[in-house]
Amino acid sequence: MANEPTRREQAAASPKVAARRGLTRDAAVAVPFYNWFCRATGFNGTTQVATSAPSGAPLARKVSVRFDSNVAGGLPWKFEPEQTEIEVRVGEVVTVYYAVTNQSARTTTGQAAYNVAPLTVGAYFQKINCFCFTEQTMAPGEKREMPVVFYVDPSIVNDGDNDGLNTITLSYTFYPVREAAPKPIAAGEPEKPRGNL
Repeated sequence: MANEPTRREQAAASPKVAARRGLTRDAAVAVPFYNWFCRATGFNGTTQVATSAPSGAPLARKVSVRFDSNVAGGLPWKFEPEQTEIEVRVGEVVTVYYAVTNQSARTTTGQAAYNVAPLTVGAYFQKINCFCFTEQTMAPGEKREMPVVFYVDPSIVNDGDNDGLNTITLSYTFYPVREAAPKPIAAGEPEKPRGNL
């Protein structure tokens, strides 16, 4: 019984095991919480999701909105905005398009991550509709126009941090979505009785 831990060793290990379990649990909760926090506050340039257009008329104040596009390694797509910059009135609902081409000979799936700069604008950049809300699957050689419908929330004029704001950059990066490994054909077939065993 020389290999069994003593009571003293067990007592010392118990808090370490509990701490390790707690850190693992906390890490699993941290990412969804961080994502929720960024979406709720606009922290780190995370844009907001609007359910409708603003109720009032657009304001006279204008800002330029620049469009940036990137594709992460492993996704054979060409991805670019149809316009690189437009001028919009604060509170004006605008639709812009990005052109996407799957340059691969196979079906591929991507998911766009996004943010705006300067980071203080995230809480005011409202998207009504966006290709970034869902995964995008494209057939070999497929070309598609993907819309983004947005507005800059009029309440931005009440934020002193954005008084001198003239330009907003909306940036997207498409990342490949890894597909689950296909099951062997036999794995999907129900078991059948074999002979008279």
